[in-house]
Amino acid sequence: MSSKPICIIPARGGSKRIPRKNILSFNGKPLIAWSIETAIKSQVFSKVLVSTDDTEIAEISKDHGAEIPFVRETKLSDDFATTAQVLLDALTKIERTQYSCCLYPTAPMITTEDFQTAFERLKQEGADSIISTTEFDFHPLRAFEVHEGKRLVFKYPENALTRSQDLPELLHDAGAFYFFKTAAFIEQKKLVMNNTIGHKIERHRAVDIDTPEDFEFAKLLHQHQHAIESSS
Repeated sequence: MSSKPICIIPARGGSKRIPRKNILSFNGKPLIAWSIETAIKSQVFSKVLVSTDDTEIAEISKDHGAEIPFVRETKLSDDFATTAQVLLDALTKIERTQYSCCLYPTAPMITTEDFQTAFERLKQEGADSIISTTEFDFHPLRAFEVHEGKRLVFKYPENALTRSQDLPELLHDAGAFYFFKTAAFIEQKKLVMNNTIGHKIERHRAVDIDTPEDFEFAKLLHQHQHAIESSS
């Protein structure tokens, strides 16, 4: 069994809010190409493959170096199919490795160093999985609830006068990548497992691309990131 993980990129063709999102032009390349090329360049993976139901996505992915060993079934390409289901399907159709990685096609600001560091930590710390995480834009323990349709009430009144910097650090899934022990994932069938650790990335690199506005904002952040990298 290979010591290098396989990278699986789930990319269905039926995005609703941004049609054809995964292959729209994003700063000079199809969006998915950034994920594929960064994964390949990291030299962490034995192979990078794309699970898709879409012929055009498959062709573009192959053009940028990914493998398409199978066509994803229609029933796993609708709005109700989970990432875990798509990964479990892929793992039944390929030669398994000790470790695997799920990488989203909408993660253009992930770097080769992210992959290298996260995978090393997964091995060294003996976790079941390591997932990309980031901070909340505003601390959730200072959240309001709306009562009676208009009145604002602190959800956690005990924190009403607490400074954000004095509250415990809370993180959320950055929605970029998930490294995992293949056997543990097949057994538990979830990416946040019994022993999961986090790889923290900056908030500006964890944009959730769900709307056209998100897409344009992500392009600006991506341009800024590359300008900083080029000048350093």
